[in-house]
Amino acid sequence: MRRADRLFQIIQVLRRARKPLTAEAIAEDLETSKRTIYRDIATLIGQRVPIRGEAGTGYVLEKGFDMPPLMLTPDEIEAAVLGAQWVAGRADPVLAKAADDLIAKIVETVPERLRPLALEPASRTPPKREDTADRIDMAQLRAHIHAARKVLLHYCDEQGRKSERTVWPIAVGYLEAVRHLAGWCELRADFRSFRIDRIAHAVFLEEKYPERRAVLRARWMKHMQDMRRRACDPL
Repeated sequence: MRRADRLFQIIQVLRRARKPLTAEAIAEDLETSKRTIYRDIATLIGQRVPIRGEAGTGYVLEKGFDMPPLMLTPDEIEAAVLGAQWVAGRADPVLAKAADDLIAKIVETVPERLRPLALEPASRTPPKREDTADRIDMAQLRAHIHAARKVLLHYCDEQGRKSERTVWPIAVGYLEAVRHLAGWCELRADFRSFRIDRIAHAVFLEEKYPERRAVLRARWMKHMQDMRRRACDPL
């Protein structure tokens, strides 16, 4: 790996890390020596890259640092385009358009020699799914998820039974055939999953739910892990 590429990769490794990384961990990731990482870190700090830390304790990249836009490796271009293709074929119209726009921006801004990676990627997703129109405003739903606000759902289950559910929305999940809204259901006092295509109507409430979204999301993820564990346990 060229030194310039390695310096860039060190920044990327630190950017995605959630805790301080030792030189040994970075060296293992980049398949080089600790001594090389020490020298490279010193070079980056000398170039005013805001890396904080000391040898033996770990390094972190301070918030607010940005690099020139779209300095992407070939694999990163392929990953971004593949992900955008997937979203374009399965998300609601607003996100699908954003995904198409993202691919167009990548094509226009990467160096010409890398454009075939975006225009003719080696990996492909299945064809776009033909959906009926949603009866819920998905953009508004995402806004309520981010704002931790409640949603009143008029819902119809697989047996055709109708109900009204006040839900604390957590996330929209994408399965192969359908989309689901995961949330805390006040009626059942438990986590529930609601198929988007079975939501007849939604009222977006101004009331926030009492838990912080991060706490509720952590509880939901533990709930899902417990469900998976029980499903895998032998009888």
